[in-house]
Amino acid sequence: MKKTAILASMAAVFLFTSCSDSNSTTTETNAVTTEAVTAADGEAYAVVPAESDITWNGKKVGGEHSGNINLQNGELVVADNQVVGGEFTIDMASITNTDLTDAKYNSDLVGHLKSDDFFGVEKHPTATFKINSISPIADAAAGQPNYNVEGDLTIKGKTNPVSFPATVNVENGVATAKADVIVDRAKYDVRYGSNSFFDNLGDKAIEDNFTVSLDITAKQ
Repeated sequence: MKKTAILASMAAVFLFTSCSDSNSTTTETNAVTTEAVTAADGEAYAVVPAESDITWNGKKVGGEHSGNINLQNGELVVADNQVVGGEFTIDMASITNTDLTDAKYNSDLVGHLKSDDFFGVEKHPTATFKINSISPIADAAAGQPNYNVEGDLTIKGKTNPVSFPATVNVENGVATAKADVIVDRAKYDVRYGSNSFFDNLGDKAIEDNFTVSLDITAKQ
């Protein structure tokens, strides 16, 4: 009789433990499933290059230059009428200058920017940016940046994190994003005229930081 009672107790313990493990596994599985759904949630809006603009501005001692770069392709991921992710490819070979009116000076500068001294577009024809996170800015004033964006920027095969405020909007199947992004070219091995790589440049120095201004339109 005592042996039967002991066996019954052991069976009960085993059954309880099995149920607990089963519940725990179910809970963990549900948690993973919920996480996956959240991460994958959203719809890709295709970037419209013809309706998007990228401009650049770089400064040097006693002057500055500016121009355009074409957006090759990309997408903004939208969920619940908010942008939650995205990725872009930039055509570095399309870089132009817009401030030099002399045709030869303009051509010489663009050729130099495409060379290995700067962006080496023959070996690295594109640059990419991938959004890793995007979070709303509390109490953002109308017309001012309303999101903080963090992501990875790749230029000349080198990837570094960048972050910046952006004005983002989603309405009637159209997503737009505008931002000024400060890029430190030294992190991408863009060496020409950089005090980070060369000494005693004097008035030949070019600032490491340059600004890329984005005006992106994407549609369902």
